[in-house]
Amino acid sequence: MKISAVIVAAGGSTRMRSGGASKLMMAVGGEPVLRRTLRAFDAAACISEIVVVAREVDFEDVRRAADGLRTPLRVTAGGRERQDSVANGVLLCGGADFIAVHDGARPFVTPALIERVCADAVRFGAAALAVPVKDTVKIASEEEFVQATPDRAALRAVQTPQVFERRLYLGALDRAAQDGKSYTDDCQLIEAAGGRVFLTAGDYKNIKITTPEDLLVAEAFAAAESGAAVRKEKGGQ
Repeated sequence: MKISAVIVAAGGSTRMRSGGASKLMMAVGGEPVLRRTLRAFDAAACISEIVVVAREVDFEDVRRAADGLRTPLRVTAGGRERQDSVANGVLLCGGADFIAVHDGARPFVTPALIERVCADAVRFGAAALAVPVKDTVKIASEEEFVQATPDRAALRAVQTPQVFERRLYLGALDRAAQDGKSYTDDCQLIEAAGGRVFLTAGDYKNIKITTPEDLLVAEAFAAAESGAAVRKEKGGQ
């Protein structure tokens, strides 16, 4: 069973207000965001190879972020839309049975989470990490009035990795192309083709860094990790 990871790192950083620099190369806890992400997949026993989809201008930075990793890694260019970028990565994974699509800007994913969602995908054909929604969610009208309040107990915030049988994913891509659709969420792509996706228990720390505020939260998580590591080291002495 071969599972290939497709790390999506081709998106812009406009909401980060970084002046054009990739948010994935920003340091969190003294380490580039992408480096943290890649280390988690490198440590996951279920991952056979890693494909990073990035802007061509970032290729060298990606290779530096991957320096020293044991898992075979390739880099390819992104497309016009996120769906196109993922497709570019999936097409490189010709020998894979399953593909694990992950946002490069989620650096706090862990090997345990990756292995858990991959196991569920092998069992069900498709699986994604998700956590229960904490806030009450409102459906708004175009005029910004409340239209409805969904039952929070049934709501989940979907994370990545999202893992799919490669054949299933390619079929869903073909269906989307026929329908002229482009989706920003890979689960939605599978759903639109009539597929079912199992929701694997995720982790609230598995955040996506999108805005400067997210970076502050990420720094707090990194500091907590560092402190825990120091305490563990001292305890073992």
